Amino acid sequence: MTAEEDAAITAAARTDPDAQPNLVAKRGRPRSEHAKVAILLRLDPDIVESFKKSGSGWQTRMNAALRKAADLD
Repeated sequence: MTAEEDAAITAAARTDPDAQPNLVAKRGRPRSEHAKVAILLRLDPDIVESFKKSGSGWQTRMNAALRKAADLD
């Protein structure tokens, strides 16, 4: 390949929108307007086991129960 051919290929790639690197892609979950707050919370073991026994999503269900108890729904 000649230098001219390489320059032509490079110029064509730079103008091709499909060949541009995706610099805006981010890893992880998208940020929510209602971001969660990480805290250390001590609960009775039987409470935690009760929620865990109900399967995956137990933390979300626990959050919903706390919202209901705080009359935030």
